[in-house]
Amino acid sequence: MTALHTSSLMSLPLLARGKVRDNYAVGTDRILMVASDRLSAFDVIMGEPIPGKGEILTRMALFWFGKLAHLCPNHLTGQAPESVVTPAEVSQVAGRSMLVKRLKPIPVEAVVRGYLAGSGWKEYQASQAICGVKLPAGLKNAGPLPQPIFTPAAKAEAGHHDENITYERVVELVGPELAARIRDVSIALYREAAAIALAKGMIIADTKFEFGLDEAGALLLMDEVLTPDSSRYWPVEGYDEAYRSGANPPSFDKQFVRDWLEQVRINGKPWDKTPPAPRLPQDVIEKTAAKYREALQRLTA
Repeated sequence: MTALHTSSLMSLPLLARGKVRDNYAVGTDRILMVASDRLSAFDVIMGEPIPGKGEILTRMALFWFGKLAHLCPNHLTGQAPESVVTPAEVSQVAGRSMLVKRLKPIPVEAVVRGYLAGSGWKEYQASQAICGVKLPAGLKNAGPLPQPIFTPAAKAEAGHHDENITYERVVELVGPELAARIRDVSIALYREAAAIALAKGMIIADTKFEFGLDEAGALLLMDEVLTPDSSRYWPVEGYDEAYRSGANPPSFDKQFVRDWLEQVRINGKPWDKTPPAPRLPQDVIEKTAAKYREALQRLTA
């Protein structure tokens, strides 16, 4: 399988390159989003692509946009991405792209957590709360929360970590009516997606949504949705054992790469998590690709 680390479309103006996606302007009202096979860990882009990753992310996002459209409209135009590039560029676009409406992005990561994990677990240990949301005492790592909670983050500049914020800060940023709409829609999206995934043998521990406003001021779901890059997926098998032992369950994402990077040594010292990233061994690339493929296969089987 041929991997695409960085797209190079000459027929459209490049708007931005993110950690994974390259965005191109299509007129003034649309964007061509090309999902590359790049992988980032600790906010550093790896030099080696993960073959097939961009196509898997795109297929999963399209799956979820379709499943959740009754809860919130989204940015898809329904037009073929291949229709806006030259014939010579189709191979860079086919299967890994979405042609979407150009929206006014809301500067908030709408994070929903159904389980205690990652940075949420660390914050809970320190304050028994996440983003100002008070939680009961005695919760354990990887354990289910009494109910899903909205724990937003402010979008950071490229190369920096998003900053966890309170709901009150979201109100300050976007106003009370829109803040409430984002919170309520995000939790509804998570609840429905979690039920669908559970029926497929996967737990969605947490996820993040992004929203934008169209020219009429309507709230639309945008960017990617419920992919392994934006969500923490756990297989149901093995979860109970991991939870009882206090360990992190295995996940369908780049955790395999993160774990390897935590152990790698450069000149006898741990990697300092700044560019350039260590070169990924072939077996790490292959095992990471297999995790992404398995997530898609489970979901769409």
